[in-house]
Amino acid sequence: MDAYLNNIKECAEFIRKSFVNIPKTAVILGTGLGKLADDIKEQNIINYSDIPNFPVSTVEGHSGRLILGKLGEHPILAMQGRFHFYEGYDMKMVTFPIRVMHELGIKRLFVSNAAGGMNPNFAIGDLMVIKDHINLFPEHPLRGRNIEEHGVRFPDMSDAYPPYLIEKAFSIAEKEGIKLQCGVYVGTQGPTFETPAEYKYFRIIGGDAVGMSTVPEVIVARHCGIEIFAMSVITDLGVEGIVEKCSHEDVQRAAEKAQPKMTQIMKQLITID
Repeated sequence: MDAYLNNIKECAEFIRKSFVNIPKTAVILGTGLGKLADDIKEQNIINYSDIPNFPVSTVEGHSGRLILGKLGEHPILAMQGRFHFYEGYDMKMVTFPIRVMHELGIKRLFVSNAAGGMNPNFAIGDLMVIKDHINLFPEHPLRGRNIEEHGVRFPDMSDAYPPYLIEKAFSIAEKEGIKLQCGVYVGTQGPTFETPAEYKYFRIIGGDAVGMSTVPEVIVARHCGIEIFAMSVITDLGVEGIVEKCSHEDVQRAAEKAQPKMTQIMKQLITID
């Protein structure tokens, strides 16, 4: 654990020396949503491959860059590309960037992802604000010796997604005329898309959408005391009776089509103090 924590601190120190004035807000841009980076102004960029101890994304659509800049007039730190358990990383590496964010003084984290919808009221291209999650990953990101200086051994997850940020998102969506859904995200390890029986099961246990990311990041962020807002783009449907074949390319296309709506909401939400 000492080596792991030292790696986190070394990484944070490198970023601190490379970027002047680290902001308090960070954004993780998921599959097909990396183009949100185009709206970040006054960019300073570091490639993941140049950061000591930092993992490198292996998934198409995940660029692998850390960006310091402004979204609107608000300074942010953005990850363009994230890491997944299915890539072969263990949970300590999947969530390594969140630990680094904590060391950098990040206080609020905005997360986006692509997800398959099980809720029959959902349509491809819908945006879903995550109000809660179900963790079905086979390894818990807090397993092992606790990092005491980051958080308590048994963190409370009852308020993982603050209601006031969800309310603000819906207020913005109403003003902008954007349809917004709200639901429970089921986190699974992937990399296969779900079978019809799995979609049905996830719906029965309370899920509205399913994906292969976000949950580990949220757990570690909450462990570190970082506030979270998370949103999914519904890129495919697993509603009973209408499950269709899906590919990664299909997911990317649907996510990219919905990206302008996501950008509108995120831009305004990020500026809230």
